Amino acid sequence: MAEQQAQSGRRVTADDVTGVSPAAGDGGPESAPGRAASRRGGLLRSGLVVSVMTMISRVMGLVRDVTIAALFGAGSGADAFFVAFKIPNFMRRLFAEGAFNQAFVPVLSEYATQRTREEVRELLDAVSGSLTLVLALLTALAMLAAPWLAWLFAPGFGRDPEKLALTADMLRLTFPYLLLISLTAFSGSVLNTWNRFAVPAFTPVLLNLVLIGAAVWLTPWMAVPSMALAWGVLIAGAAQLAFQVPFLARQGLLPRPWPRFRHPGVRRVLWLMAPALFGVSVSQVNLLLDTVLASLLASGSVSWLYYSDRLVELPLGVFGVAIGTVILPALSKRHAEQSREHFAKMLDWSLRAVLLLGLPAALALVVLAEPLLVSLFHYGAMTDHDIVMASRSLRAYALGLVAFMLIKVLAPGYFARQDTATPVKIGIVAMVANMAFNLALILPLAHAGLALATSASAFVNAGLLARGLRRRGVLVFQPGWGRYALQLTGGCALMVGGLWWLSPDWHVWLDWSVWRRAAWLAALVVGGAATYFAWLWATGVRLRDFRLQG
Repeated sequence: MAEQQAQSGRRVTADDVTGVSPAAGDGGPESAPGRAASRRGGLLRSGLVVSVMTMISRVMGLVRDVTIAALFGAGSGADAFFVAFKIPNFMRRLFAEGAFNQAFVPVLSEYATQRTREEVRELLDAVSGSLTLVLALLTALAMLAAPWLAWLFAPGFGRDPEKLALTADMLRLTFPYLLLISLTAFSGSVLNTWNRFAVPAFTPVLLNLVLIGAAVWLTPWMAVPSMALAWGVLIAGAAQLAFQVPFLARQGLLPRPWPRFRHPGVRRVLWLMAPALFGVSVSQVNLLLDTVLASLLASGSVSWLYYSDRLVELPLGVFGVAIGTVILPALSKRHAEQSREHFAKMLDWSLRAVLLLGLPAALALVVLAEPLLVSLFHYGAMTDHDIVMASRSLRAYALGLVAFMLIKVLAPGYFARQDTATPVKIGIVAMVANMAFNLALILPLAHAGLALATSASAFVNAGLLARGLRRRGVLVFQPGWGRYALQLTGGCALMVGGLWWLSPDWHVWLDWSVWRRAAWLAALVVGGAATYFAWLWATGVRLRDFRLQG
């Protein structure tokens, strides 16, 4: 039956590809249940699903970081691990979740809406096989070149041969994570394209759980305690991939990997992927440059940047990445259907959603920098001096949080249209700006200057992305932005004033027990959020205003 339909030229839907009937529940993008789900909540519903799962992951990530801070503080072992983990993690975000995801999802969406079932399956087989082969070779080379990679990404460690050697040893364990997590990202991209957002969003929880377990239970068995974390990364990569495989199989989307670089879909993905390496992942390149330069500064600088970056990553992942995750497949489908008006409305919706949550989150991080760091990390090996230093970089990163979020939703506006040339040009400009800001700010502000430079370059990136979309006529601001801006400004002002007035001096927090810190911090967060959203409700903002069909 399916073959007859394909031969007749009928457009094959996502349900044809998965083999799932409309009665199976959460249907594909063209299924009746999928359309019903869109009417009930659409992008808002999908975004909330991803946000909830991401929130669980980020909270567990904070627990992980609290555990690492208590056991290892900001010493040489922690610095070595953060560099050894940052290198494959950076490449994961650059290739798997950055360039590859942005190139693969639009091509897959096009195949899913315009091609036959067998053509979609051939694409999945060819892409997964080609990706596996390339990453396996890259991983083998990286493991052989671990000492040189460690020095390249942390040249300051050259002053301490033991620290550099430890970083290289850890890198041999952490780099295979790139292969495993990239295949996990491939699986997640497929599931997201079929509107299965929950599983990929929950998967990072496994990384945090495994790392916590490794830190607690493997550390006593290691000659070098921090090596337990490197083993944890390797185990976590395998666990995350294994977790997603059954869900792909259930949807009939489990590929049979076989490298086929001449496959038209693979060539299209590679063509789009090459310039995308400098597109949406520019912020990750900037963060890696921060690590390189931080290794030249005082010992602990890498860790201070890491801990502050982790706090910024919480709202960025829960809000910015979540919205970007659901918006890319939706924009890709609208572009394939040539629905220009709906495309523009989706972009406008994503900007409003980012500002709704990003602005108060950024301001709260600035006001509550020390209380947050004390409550989460001031245990065991973490010192008062570490809190002071980390708070400086936290405030600097927080100033760029809105820009980081805007990049996550503006870049898909290009990638959904299979335009990766423009973001690469913008990315190069942003990278050059970041280096200029680094050189200007590193001497007066040390590691905090690096964080501030990253934030400044993010605004350059986001601004140029928005201007390009406006010129192409696909970013069209819908009516009501003036009133919306006043509503957000008033809510943020009330929230900041309340937090500033109610929060005790951060030195007082040092003498409190963990439970008192947690209670006060929870009260401030809940009170600030209640004030902000109460103001928005009083001035006319309603949840239904953010419902948009995907």
